[in-house]
Formats: sequence, C-alpha cells, structure tokens
Amino acid sequence: MSTWALWLAGAAILVATGLLMQRWLRRAARRSLWRFRPRLARYKLARKREIIATLLADPELASDVRDHARAHSLSEDVAWRQVRAYLDEIIPFFNVLAYYKLAYNASRILMNGLYKVGVESVRKDPFAGLPRDSIVIYLMNHRSNADYVLVTYALAGDVSISYAVGEWARAFPLEYLFKSFGSYFIRRRYRDTLYHAVLERYVRLITAKGVTQGIFPEGGLTRDGKLRPAKIGLLDYVLGVARDPALRDRMYIMPVAINYDRVLEDRSLLRELAATDPASARPSRWAQFFEVARYLGANLRRLVTFRWQRNGRAAVVIGEPVPVSTWVSTCERGGISLFELPRHERLRHVQVFCDGIMGRIGELIPVTPVSLACAALQSFESEFVSREALLDRMAAMRDALLELNARVLRADRDIEETFDRAYRMLRMRRVIARTGGGFLILPRGRELIGYYANSIDHLVGPFIRGVRARDALPSAAFR
Repeated sequence: MSTWALWLAGAAILVATGLLMQRWLRRAARRSLWRFRPRLARYKLARKREIIATLLADPELASDVRDHARAHSLSEDVAWRQVRAYLDEIIPFFNVLAYYKLAYNASRILMNGLYKVGVESVRKDPFAGLPRDSIVIYLMNHRSNADYVLVTYALAGDVSISYAVGEWARAFPLEYLFKSFGSYFIRRRYRDTLYHAVLERYVRLITAKGVTQGIFPEGGLTRDGKLRPAKIGLLDYVLGVARDPALRDRMYIMPVAINYDRVLEDRSLLRELAATDPASARPSRWAQFFEVARYLGANLRRLVTFRWQRNGRAAVVIGEPVPVSTWVSTCERGGISLFELPRHERLRHVQVFCDGIMGRIGELIPVTPVSLACAALQSFESEFVSREALLDRMAAMRDALLELNARVLRADRDIEETFDRAYRMLRMRRVIARTGGGFLILPRGRELIGYYANSIDHLVGPFIRGVRARDALPSAAFR
C-alpha cells in the first residue's frame, strides 16, 4: 500500500472517530438534560461568537462607544477593540456536560463529603404558578466561597444558574471551568464607563432571553457573620429589562438563604475583619500559608486514620418568588415612572426594592445547631456556662424562633441532641471545652462564637439585646 493510501486511511479513521465522538457527546448531553429536566433557556446554548455579534450590532452600545471615544479623545476603532476585549473576558461558553456531569458530580461529592446538605423550599414547588417562560433571578446571601458549589448541587434538578463571578476566579483552570458552567466574570470596583456599558448590555441581553442568573447582592463574603448591605449595580442592569412590559410580567426574583454549621474560611474572614482595626497587626502571608497547610494536614490525617468528620450542616432555603411587575406597578401608582428617572434617582428605588428582598432572605436564614448554640452562649456574660443553663437558653431561643416562623433545623429533635451535634463541632474547633458541670469558652473561641451567633442575631427575638451586647467583633468596618 502506498504512503498516500496510508495517509488517506488514517485521515478517514480520524474523521470517523471525531464524528462518533461528537455524536456520543451530543447523546450524553441529551441524557443529562433528560435526567435532570432543568429549566434551561435555549439561549444559554448559543455560541459565544453569536452573542458577541449580537452585542456588537447593538445600537445602544454603539452610542456608548462613540461617547466614550469622544470623552477620552480616542478613535472609535480603538474603543471597539476595547469592547471586543471586554466581551471576550465576560461572556462564557456554557457546556451541558461540563455543568451536569463535571460540576454536578464534583459538587455532590465535595458537599456530601464536607457537610450534611439540606434543601428546603417555602413552597412545595418553587415554580408553581409561574409562566413557563418566566425569567427567574436568584438573589442569595454570601457566607462562603462554597456557596457556588452548594447552590449548584442543591438546585441542579430545577435550574441551571449562570453566576456573576468576581475576579478571584480568573485564574487557570478556574476561569475555564466557571465559563464552561455558564458563569460570567465581572470586575468589582472597576470604574471604566465603557466596561460597565458592555457588562450592562450583556446582562440585559441574557436576561431578556430568559437565562436564569444567580446574584450575591452583598458583593462579597460577610466578615462578621451578619448580612451585609446590598449592592445594586448588577441588579439594576437586570431590572432594566423590565422597561418592556411583556418581559416585566415574566420576571421574578427568587430569594435564597444559606447557612452552615462551619464556614471553611471563618478564621480567615475574622482576620480580615481584625485587620481593619489599626491596633491589630495583620498576619504575614507565611503565617497564613502555614495555617492553611496545618488545616489541610489535620484533615488529611483524619481522613487517613478513618477519623474524618463532616462539618455539620449546610442548609439552603428557597423563598417565595417576588414578581418584578408588582414592584413596578406599585411605583407607578405612587406617581414614579422608574425608567424615565435619571439613573441616580432610579437607583434609590432599586435599593429599597433590593433591601426588601434582603429582608426576606434574612427571615429565611436557616438556624443550624452551631448557630443556635453560639447565640445561646453569646447571651451569657460569663465565660463559663453550666450545661443546664445552656440547654435551657437554647430551648427558649428555639421556641422564640419557631414562634417567629424561623427555619430551625432539627426543630423536632430533643434540645440535648441538637446541642450534642453542635458541641462535637465546637469541641473539634477548640471553641469550648467541657469542665465540671458545664462548658468553658476558650480564648480563641469567643470570636467564632460571635461570628456564628451573628448569622441569626436578627432572628432571636427577645434575646437580641443580650446577643449584641456580647458581640466584640468590629463589624462596623464592613457594614
């Protein structure tokens, strides 16, 4: 056989293999969608170059480019090149197999290895009564970087969520993975007006096309455990779609509340909080490195010696959907035409709306065993608390929370069982130690007790004054 014949045979085999692989991948993607049957907007499967072409043809974006070029004495060609660079940076390339095979299975293994995961919905079916073509935006509190993984796992059977991800994930291979999961990147605190014009047009486009998005309005992790004030820039971009009455009637905000028995970054977050105090010395990078290494080594040792313990509960609560049309109609009845107002005036109304959603999220925060135990410990003045007094205080707090319709985990169990689950975690973290007939709060434990008590301090009713009085964290710097 001649060399040319061998080359042709090899090429034919490669082409046939490629076609078979492509066919197998398509079938695997269809099987994944059939298995989960999620709410998946067709536009999420659009090719990246098609989305870029649509945005480059947007007359509003063209007007922004001309304004930017004039304001900065640039040629329009230079400004358009910058737009293309921004689009390439922001726009993801969603892959069904990456999301429902890699992301889902990785999140399932990771979350079930670290926590006992619980998902609860205020309604049996969160989407009951919503139109089939509804546009749903998830607003969530931000406790941990694990929130992305937790919510992906918890909601995979219902929706495929596109997250707005900050710069921290723009490193190989995280950037490629997040983009293949459908997440888009945003530069926080970046002041370039052209960048924000491009981001706004992209967010409006995918919102109008029905892509389900997940937004953390706090804009970053809570350092003191409390809910942070909402930042509304991204939400304002999303709500801009409501200018169209047909789209407005399809738009709903879904509040989601997250809490953990243990936030993996808790001590690091507390160090960041302490660094805002001029009297405190910020630990060196080497000190932080050795602490992380020590943490990983301790957990590896537990795993190898078959003494691995999960970090308690990770809980997600999905609230009632909030129709955007109701909010807009309420404003109009008050004589406020939202989308005719200057932006700075409209933002005031968006802030009020978002604060209302954050209030709903606060009401839905799950009360985990550790947060309940820490709130009870925080309400005592003494560093030593007797077991009987602690259990009585936890029981009284739980009853008050249930009267306030709070989401108390394991509320049907005996209070001793709830505390025993919390104690195992607090003992492992060296937060409290058993001594005599009660428990002693260890020197490094007070900060963590305050951190976890703060996650529910807005819920604990008649005990709120005692809890706040014992809170020594400098939370004002981050609120």
